[in-house]
Amino acid sequence: MARPFAHKPLFDPLVPVAFIAGALAFTTALTPSLIPRTGALQGLLAGTAFVAVYALVVVLGGVLHWLGLPRWRSSWLFWAGRAAAAAIIIYGLTRVTEWQNVVNEVAGMPPVETARPFIIAGVAFAVIVPLVALGRLVQAIIVVAANRMAHFLPARLALAGALALTATLFWTVGNGVLGGALLRALDSGAQQVDALILADMPPPTDPAVSGSTGSFLDWEGLGAAGRARVTAYPSSEQIETIAGRQGEATLQSPVLSPVRVYVGLNAAETPEERASLALAELIRTDAFSREVLVIATPTGTGFVHPASLSTLEYLWRGDVATVSVQYSYLPSWLTLLVDPGYGAESARAVFRTIHDYWRRLPEDERPRLYLHGLSLGSRNSELSADVWNILAAPYDGAFWVGPTFTNPLWQEFTARRNPGSPAWRPVVGQGSLVRFATQQGIPDHGDAPWGPVRILYLQYPSDAITFFSPDSLWRPPEWLSPRAPDVSPAFRWVPVVTFLQLFADLVAAFRTPIGVGHAYAARHYIEGWIALTEPPGWDEERLEDLRQFYTTIGR
Repeated sequence: MARPFAHKPLFDPLVPVAFIAGALAFTTALTPSLIPRTGALQGLLAGTAFVAVYALVVVLGGVLHWLGLPRWRSSWLFWAGRAAAAAIIIYGLTRVTEWQNVVNEVAGMPPVETARPFIIAGVAFAVIVPLVALGRLVQAIIVVAANRMAHFLPARLALAGALALTATLFWTVGNGVLGGALLRALDSGAQQVDALILADMPPPTDPAVSGSTGSFLDWEGLGAAGRARVTAYPSSEQIETIAGRQGEATLQSPVLSPVRVYVGLNAAETPEERASLALAELIRTDAFSREVLVIATPTGTGFVHPASLSTLEYLWRGDVATVSVQYSYLPSWLTLLVDPGYGAESARAVFRTIHDYWRRLPEDERPRLYLHGLSLGSRNSELSADVWNILAAPYDGAFWVGPTFTNPLWQEFTARRNPGSPAWRPVVGQGSLVRFATQQGIPDHGDAPWGPVRILYLQYPSDAITFFSPDSLWRPPEWLSPRAPDVSPAFRWVPVVTFLQLFADLVAAFRTPIGVGHAYAARHYIEGWIALTEPPGWDEERLEDLRQFYTTIGR
């Protein structure tokens, strides 16, 4: 019996039309997007874009052939296709430095002499060859399976069964075997890094921080992120130097040593137990006597950005208590991929435990309560408070920075923005509940006052962690029109390719200059905390001194 299906040999020439489409995707991927990219990342992106579009065109051609349309085969078409594709790729490689510098200019970076086109070409080639070979291997497996099934099934049903069988096989191997091994290796490595204690980092002596003498938490058990948090600047002496005494209203208010509570992942088995430890530490340090209490949900690794809270500690001259509880060792994007619910579960346990204690305190004696989180921390912080359980005693506000594109409240607020306000800096209602800030500050809300609860988002339009758009696969993102000042005017939407560009920008969003991408600047934290908490006694001159201090230390 003749075989109804045939596959391409492993080293058969590329399909001409698909080759040209892939070359166009290759060159388009090198054009400007949100942030500057390294040569290696450019090559990885260009190679991936080539393969993705090449595969789509090949599949589309296969479907059309299946429907009975003839294939046009000609030797000159093969040669013309190869020549056209090569010309398109060479054009992109010769223009890539110019395109890179367009993005650099918007990001405030100096121009580069070369974007390393040879590195781009080499990395892209290293991506394209094995992926095309893998695609043909998959095709060969499908063809073999379909031909076997065609002995007892109609041809089309045999092909459908072969497709389903092959997809299941590769998903099981990739996700269950290789993926599981990779994740276990990453988790083990991250855990070892988290346990690292540098020889020059002794335990703190300040009783107001976790890990000190008398603390319920061991110094070794805080983890690397926790130890960095509790020993971060500023000390009370540094606060006194920078903040000083801010006028008559604060002459009777001495500088305090900030309370910093941090519970590492290894401190207890369950989120509820870690939350109970956090509350016990807050009570031990007399945190509920401070003016401001912040539940700061960390990122996936347990990291808390130093400037995100040190700015608040300066503004309130140390009269601040902060608490963070670790829920993972892995980077935020990997934590979100592996176990997206666990961070939210931990954040809920922490908020519920602390809020239950806080709301039972006399209202005129308890601290103002704020939520805070950066990146994945903002998402889990959003999910920590059940609105129906806090109506009787709501928290005072939230400062969420660099929200992920999956943040549910952020999505809802952005969708409800007033007509005419851009998606990258929405205005929602009169701004009494929620406001959005960028590098250009908070939009003018006129004379509209804040309500009893203040929610502020700080987001950079060039941050793909916030503005990655899954639907950019088939339609332009809303934030491209109008576009923000830190988004290149040369950024153009192209189906499929823009999706891949934004994904690459998401991965590289942390490696940008401060004030661009996902690298949030201290001066913007300062403005955010001022808007939310209104610290007393600061005039513009002293605020400028504080901003300059952070500029000097590169934050």
